[in-house]
Amino acid sequence: MTKLSKLISAISESKTLAITSALKKMIASGEDALSFSAGEPDFPTPSYIKHAAIKAIEENFTKYTANEGFPKLIDAIINKFKKDNTLTYSKENIIVSNGAKHSLYNILLSICNPGDEVIIQSPYWVSYPEMITLCRAKTKVIQAGVDKNYKISPEDLKNAITDNTKAFIFNSPSNPSGAVYSKNEIIELAKVLLPHKNIYIVSDEIYEKIIFDSELHFSFAQIEELKDRVIVVNGVSKAYAMTGWRIGYAAGPAPIIKLARNLQSHSTSNSSSISQAAALAALSIDSDEINNMVNEFLKRRNFIIKELNEIPGIKCPTPKGAFYAFFDVSYYFGKKYNELTINDSTSFCKFLLEREKVGLVPGLAFGDDNCVRMSYACSIEQIEEGVKRIRRALEELSNR
Repeated sequence: MTKLSKLISAISESKTLAITSALKKMIASGEDALSFSAGEPDFPTPSYIKHAAIKAIEENFTKYTANEGFPKLIDAIINKFKKDNTLTYSKENIIVSNGAKHSLYNILLSICNPGDEVIIQSPYWVSYPEMITLCRAKTKVIQAGVDKNYKISPEDLKNAITDNTKAFIFNSPSNPSGAVYSKNEIIELAKVLLPHKNIYIVSDEIYEKIIFDSELHFSFAQIEELKDRVIVVNGVSKAYAMTGWRIGYAAGPAPIIKLARNLQSHSTSNSSSISQAAALAALSIDSDEINNMVNEFLKRRNFIIKELNEIPGIKCPTPKGAFYAFFDVSYYFGKKYNELTINDSTSFCKFLLEREKVGLVPGLAFGDDNCVRMSYACSIEQIEEGVKRIRRALEELSNR
């Protein structure tokens, strides 16, 4: 067989999607398995959004739209930034893509050249390193483990910057840790970046509205001296329970957005017209459904963090946003279960899956092999049962 692409062969399948798929197969075959791997709200898309999509179909809004998104949706995104983030953008600063993941990829391809370095922090979202590889750039990882509450310091950032640094990808609230950076913490990081005029900041804000404990979302783009170097990426997937609709968007300097639009015109063209109509309703109509969803996530978070931290050896900082618990399980490394030795996050997850049919995501996928991720975007009943099984499995493990 002719050799296939070395570039694409260099990346791996998303571990979160792979585990979710395997667990769905177990559940479909009748096994009593519990999946805590999915990064999507378990709530239905709000009715007013679904009705907007139905109306769009009935009114034959089923043709191509402008490649960058249809004008009314772009206006709604501009209004969203002004209302929620006190940010002013024009039409040429916006692109609508097939999900926030697509927006991120478009932006990275538009700013990176072979050999450029892109800084990310660990734990990171699973797709960042793979996207950077596809840009033929290099990933520079700053470690920020459980003892640092999964946050980097200005000194960490300063030490990571080199003459080859092209971009810094920043994610708050964070997937997988749920860490939220305060306004002051972001300002301190900004002070490090300000002198480096050639470094772009790609701010992934997809979990912006899922935030707890009176924390306030703050964007790098709100720092006026940096705005012309910040590209904000967001979407409707998480806040509006619209993961399957595949609508993300980015806002940033017009020259970068122009390149992203050109790239998109030759790869996917416009996002689904029906999904764009639904996203327009999501961003234009005020509803209590988002707050209700966030309040439910908060109840689940309070329960799961309390229960996990009562298990001997587990270390789990309280996440301030998103819907994940990311906890250190290295206490159990070296333990054995039948023929399996637990020596990393992958074997830990394999143990839980074999012993109790509980599916978590290994922290290795996020750059921290001491930890695992557990999504609480599922019912409280499932969470209660899942924690019970984890506790039972680890008690047995401790007694071996």
